[in-house]
Amino acid sequence: MLVSEISYGTWVTFGNQLTAADAQRMVRKAISLGINYFDTADIDDHGQAEEVLGRALRSTAIRQDFVVATKAYFPMGEGVNNRGLSRKHVFDSVHDSLERLGTDYIDLFYCHRYDDHTPLVETLQAMQDLIHAGKILHWGVSEWTADQIAEASSKCKANGWIPPSVDQPRYSLLDRRAEDRVLPVCEHHGLGVIGFSPLAEGVLSGKYVAGGARAPEGSRGTRDELNVYMRAALSDDGVNERVRRFVELARSVGVTPSQLALAVLLRRREVDSLIAGATTEAQLVENVKASGLRLDEATIDAVDDLFPPGKTSAGA
Repeated sequence: MLVSEISYGTWVTFGNQLTAADAQRMVRKAISLGINYFDTADIDDHGQAEEVLGRALRSTAIRQDFVVATKAYFPMGEGVNNRGLSRKHVFDSVHDSLERLGTDYIDLFYCHRYDDHTPLVETLQAMQDLIHAGKILHWGVSEWTADQIAEASSKCKANGWIPPSVDQPRYSLLDRRAEDRVLPVCEHHGLGVIGFSPLAEGVLSGKYVAGGARAPEGSRGTRDELNVYMRAALSDDGVNERVRRFVELARSVGVTPSQLALAVLLRRREVDSLIAGATTEAQLVENVKASGLRLDEATIDAVDDLFPPGKTSAGA
């Protein structure tokens, strides 16, 4: 299954920053730019993002032409079984997501986090049954450790089961920890990699340090319900200084900071796609131009000096 190098995600955008009409317009624009992978989760706006995405895709694209991914793990209700990766919750979640998305099958279903309270084999067997039932085509993991990915892949192969096909780690220049062990383990076991938050929730776009302004009016950084993962970076003077230097570097090579941030990650042979959560058509156009962007070694070295490979920056 082939996916575009830049994909489009609903996290903190659909239902929070975009109306249903705006979301549909953004989906249409994404498709026109060649994006075919759309990423959501049941927990995104507590199911509303799936509904909005489903309506937008049904009114815009032919089902065979797009890849839709969703996830389950986080609590979706007060019930004791309405969370985690137990067989019951996974089956219930898939059924609910199918209804909200308005589709007969999910192209890619993620185990959104690792569940310490459910035997791994139970989750793995549930994935097999969902695939054989035609409810999902492929399955993957998100934010699992390298050891957890390796164990799941090895158990599947040993039992003749369908192994996870993709990992979705948090991955940006501010947080490159996945490069240390997760990306090599994914490559070894044959998992693709689709990174989320590649612009560190917009911090790497440079808009929060431009002209000394930390958070432009109306941006995600000004909203406490949306900037929970950004606060530490935005309040870290060391990070802000490096981002300022990064913005200058991008301008010196004739690209935008967002394009440079995405292009550096896409250079990794393990990385298949990066999920961008754009809220304007201009941002989508800008992000897509990072695909295929060629960078010289001097530029790569300069980026690595600012944001060392395999490391996380203070405040990230």
